[in-house]
Amino acid sequence: MTAMKICVLGGTGFVGQSIAARLSRMGHEVHIISRRRERHRRLLVIPTVKLIEGDPHDMGLLRTLFQDVDAVINLVGILNEKGRDGKGFEHAHYELANKVMQACTQTKVKRLLHMSALHASEAAPSHYLRSKGRAEKRVHQVSGHDINVTSFRPSVIFGPGDSFLNRFAGLLRQLPFIFPLACPESRFQPIHVENVAQVFCDALGNHETYGQAYNLCGPRTYTLQELVEYVVKLTGARCYIYGLNDWQSWMQAAIMEWSTLLPWVKEKLFSLDNYRSLSVDSICPTDRGLPLGITADALEDIAPGYLLPKPDPLMALRRHTGRG
Repeated sequence: MTAMKICVLGGTGFVGQSIAARLSRMGHEVHIISRRRERHRRLLVIPTVKLIEGDPHDMGLLRTLFQDVDAVINLVGILNEKGRDGKGFEHAHYELANKVMQACTQTKVKRLLHMSALHASEAAPSHYLRSKGRAEKRVHQVSGHDINVTSFRPSVIFGPGDSFLNRFAGLLRQLPFIFPLACPESRFQPIHVENVAQVFCDALGNHETYGQAYNLCGPRTYTLQELVEYVVKLTGARCYIYGLNDWQSWMQAAIMEWSTLLPWVKEKLFSLDNYRSLSVDSICPTDRGLPLGITADALEDIAPGYLLPKPDPLMALRRHTGRG
């Protein structure tokens, strides 16, 4: 593939960093927009990556940045909003996708890769999934005319630095006896972040992917309780996982959502919108594997590498010298 100049929105995030690194290894020039450039200066160690400070919702900035790029990748997404009416999700997902489409059309960008979500739909039960569904529908409305669009719908994404398994590992360290787990029977097909990055990068110049929307799932299905119990096993946490029933799960979500009104609660760990999203199993409807001939990594092959407790280097040295 000929080297390209690519603008990545959401490139400072968990998935974005993996995609940027892979694009760099492929020889592409990568421009990443960030509201706080200095906070993400570590990305500048990746060859061919350029960090640009700015607001991705600024249409003037988007038109300027898209002037001479070959492709745009939109990875921007949020799992929770500050409010409770869905406007935060609409702003982050649909409104931004609409602005990206307009800017691409006005600057004659011919290629767009868009991050959606598994089972995103305007008829979905949660604001999150509905806004993702509206965004995906919007970008595909013009696909094949002035721009070639491909979207991707992953299940939950795992890997070093994830906010899924690592989040549970952190919570388990804080709860000494019992972990009340909401929606324990919700099902997932976790996919490795490097598999997601590979699919995005391999699709970039592949004409067969134009106009397509791909589900991205790992090789195995788990319940949420099975995943959390696996984290317990890896981390050695001494905590019993107590699966809540549906009413208890709703109550936990309501309490945790409204607890953000308290001045010492800084973020939503779980919300009613999360609860509604979990009512839809995050699994692929068919077992076709990943597109483009990519083989999905097993969770059990990757997770121990970043969840297992790291040995104390001083203790290792003491044992090596016969002092441990």
